Amino acid sequence: MFEPASAPPPVTLDVIRQARERIAGRIDRTPMHHSRTLSKVTGADVWVKYENLHLTGAFKERGALNRLLQLNEGERERGVIAASAGNHAQALAHHAQALGVPATIVMPRGTPNVKIEQTRARGAAIVIEGETFDDAFARAIELRDSRNLVFVHPFDDAGVIAGQGTTALEMLEDAPELEALLIPIGGGGLLAGMAVAAKALRPGIRIFGVEAAIYPSFHARVRGDACHARAQTIAEGIAVKRVGDLPFALARDLIEDIILIDEPTFERAIALYVNAEKTVAEGAGAATLAALLAAPTTFRDLKVGIVLSGGNIDTRLLASVLERSLVREGRIATLRFIGDDRPGILSTVTRIIGDQSGNIMHVSHHRTSLDAPAKAVEFDIEIEVRDAAHADGIVGALCAAGYNARKL
Repeated sequence: MFEPASAPPPVTLDVIRQARERIAGRIDRTPMHHSRTLSKVTGADVWVKYENLHLTGAFKERGALNRLLQLNEGERERGVIAASAGNHAQALAHHAQALGVPATIVMPRGTPNVKIEQTRARGAAIVIEGETFDDAFARAIELRDSRNLVFVHPFDDAGVIAGQGTTALEMLEDAPELEALLIPIGGGGLLAGMAVAAKALRPGIRIFGVEAAIYPSFHARVRGDACHARAQTIAEGIAVKRVGDLPFALARDLIEDIILIDEPTFERAIALYVNAEKTVAEGAGAATLAALLAAPTTFRDLKVGIVLSGGNIDTRLLASVLERSLVREGRIATLRFIGDDRPGILSTVTRIIGDQSGNIMHVSHHRTSLDAPAKAVEFDIEIEVRDAAHADGIVGALCAAGYNARKL
């Protein structure tokens, strides 16, 4: 356990319940389902909260709407501004437009195009600034001051945190037997709101935060370190270098541990959601499932609630993740061999692969490869197979025919 925070928490269960009443009827009550497939894969008893099914595709609608509904008339007329990598931006833009409040969003370069365009389509003015959330944040503060706008922080704001906390109220209503909650951490707003609500309702429930290993902001702050990461992560929605002061004060003594996730495990979780649950998760949205994959012994046989926090992933990136998952599973393999540079060699090789029920996806040949003699060609053939053993059988068939093939 972490050292308890010295400051009393400013967001309480009653405040979160008030937020729920305030936003009721304006956002969807997202479903939560028990997953037999994910339970079998992970060894835990898994319940999934589908926050990717909000209109804007993420949980951020809860906090953004709650904060907007607390603006006074003068603030509504002046308008709001935010810095966001995407989901807070879309949520704020959507509900600001519905309430007639002008909105400006500052987004860092590298934000997925799908999030930029969907935010713009919801009526917000878009400013692209900086390489990270922190760069975008600094620019948003400048614009707030110069234009007299109201800044709506994506996580370091009591109204936003209270709105996010309504997620836990719904989860524990739908599955009161839960023994643990896994919650993704970017700036910490969702973690703080949910932890406050869950611990007030069920003091014995275990709370785990989940962060990208290359953006361990909460983990680093607990240790007294700075988060120096500037690398790209597929979980850009939680790529925050510094956790919010208010979320940190609220949550640090309520959570049991933080699980750090590497990039391949994020990819595995995204692919597993598609294949097992037939639903789409962005990198940050898949973080809690990734934690179950990364630390199976911690959660074995526990009744665990995980938050699928968002599904706004670029379609090209999703396609790449799914194809890479096939490679990891051995269902796509690349074979390399050297053959004579003469007519008919590809016909022979493709017949051998076809006879072994391999499906050829791509063929390339390299005449200038120095690994091949001058009168030969190096071939790379990408094939779809049932599994790694099937690929090994095709390699064996090619070798038996005189082609010294190997898997890359």
